[in-house]
Formats: sequence, C-alpha cells, structure tokens
Amino acid sequence: MDKMVMKTDITEYPLFSRGKVRDVYDLDDKLLIVTTDRVSAFDVILPNGIPGKGVLLTQMSLFWFDFLKDVVQSHLVSADVTEFPEPLHKYREVLEGRSMLVNKAERIDIECIVRGYISGSMWKELTKARKDGLNEVHGFAFPPDLKESDKLPEPIFTPSTKADDGHDENISFDRMVDEVGRETADMCREKSIGIYSKAADYALTKGIIIADTKFEFGYLDGKFILIDEVLSPDSSRFWPLDQYSPGKAQPSFDKQFIRDYLSGLDWDKTSPGPELPEEIVEKSAAKYKEAARLLMGK
Repeated sequence: MDKMVMKTDITEYPLFSRGKVRDVYDLDDKLLIVTTDRVSAFDVILPNGIPGKGVLLTQMSLFWFDFLKDVVQSHLVSADVTEFPEPLHKYREVLEGRSMLVNKAERIDIECIVRGYISGSMWKELTKARKDGLNEVHGFAFPPDLKESDKLPEPIFTPSTKADDGHDENISFDRMVDEVGRETADMCREKSIGIYSKAADYALTKGIIIADTKFEFGYLDGKFILIDEVLSPDSSRFWPLDQYSPGKAQPSFDKQFIRDYLSGLDWDKTSPGPELPEEIVEKSAAKYKEAARLLMGK
C-alpha cells in the first residue's frame, strides 16, 4: 500500500493554511502546496485517509495545467523538489510527487463552477423549483423533460460563494458581478467554460464524463491565471462513460464509497468523524487510481 501522509510539519516556513486536504506554506511571493492523503466527507476530516491520494491529485493537476495552458496560464512554478528553495530539500521524501511551488496570486473569492450535466445541488434546486411550477434556476431555463444526470444543451457557468467554513452557496451571475465586477466576472465565465469544454471533450475519448467541476482563479501582476487544483476527482464529478444511464444518480470516480458507508452509520455528520474500514479505503484508492490511469495513461 502507498505511503500515507496525513499532515506535514515544515518548520522553515510559516503555515499559510491547512485545509481539508492541503497544507500550504508561505514563501513570501510564492506558496508551497502539499496535497496530503486526508479525506473529508460532509465537511468533516476523517481520522484515516486514502494512501497515495495526494500524489494522484497532484499529478492530475500537473497534467491538466499543461494540457490547458493554451486556454489559461496557471500559478505553477515547479513540481520538482530539486528546484524548490534549499531548506525544503530535506523534506524530499514527503514532498516528492505531492507538492507544487506556485506563484502567490490575488485570489478571486468565487467558486467558478461549470456544469455539463444536471446533477448535485443544481438538480436539487431545479427539483424544488419545479414543485413551484417553475423550470428555472439562477436565471437558467431548463428543458421541461430534463432528467437527473442528463446532458445539458450546452455547458453552463454557475458560480458560488467561497466559504472557508461551512457550505458554499450557489449564486446568480448578476450577483457575482456585484461581488467582483463585470470584467472579472466575464473573464471567469469565459475561461471556465473554455477549460471545461476542452477537458470534457478529451475525457470522453478516455471513457470519462466530466459532469461538472469547479475552478479558482486569481490575478498575478495584473494577469488573470488559474490557481489551486484543477479537474481532480475531489473538485469534479467524473462518471464512467460505459455505465452512464440518465434518470438517476451515477457511479463516480470519487469519494462515493466513503459517502455511502458513512450515510449508513449512526453519525451526526459532525467532528470527529468515524474511522474508515480498510475495505472502504482500498475501494476509494482504486477509484482514484483508475481515474488517473484513464486520463493520464499512467
């Protein structure tokens, strides 16, 4: 089984943030992003993680940053530990394969979500609207015969607030304009749909449907760039093409095994979370590996 990294402790640089999955360190004009093997569900970090998950997520982001560079540049500086500042070299065993040195950008505090298929929170909101005799959500009118998991006529951009704690909230594009300004909002929408369209077309040739995904953007010296992770099973719904059957929820390459297991427990969805059985951990690890293998060929 892959080596597990649940937490890092790099003393030479201050901790910028410790999220559900990533430990981020402040290197003045740059950040060191270390993707651990932590796993969260229902916004709770679980006691045990998924071995090798951090490496897979990092390698997938690196693949996509390169694949999408003609659409938008990213914050990536290097993922080669030998090119990191010298004080980090002694942490090579921990950092290898799961870390990125990136430029520090001015983050745009909006989750930029693109949906090519109707699922998740948008499906729930549409179902609720239909009970009130409406077929519209956040300014989008949907076909009256649209079923759960159906492909949309065209990809839609559905931004949400970015909550550091708690749940994000889906918002209209007009509200996003109020939050960040017209020019930034237009750029976010244009680049998000451009990234999604190129990636989704490619993924289909590899047997994966990208149902929806989220991006984060920022400004670096006035230039609009892609930041954080991109198009991983943690930030996207990946469905196996050969099992696609609209009208219901779909099997996916993500934490579904974990969610299903936890949903069957007598747990109130608050911290601390329960320990995951080895079988669930192994099934989840296999799903991450399969997605990486299909998309990257390795």
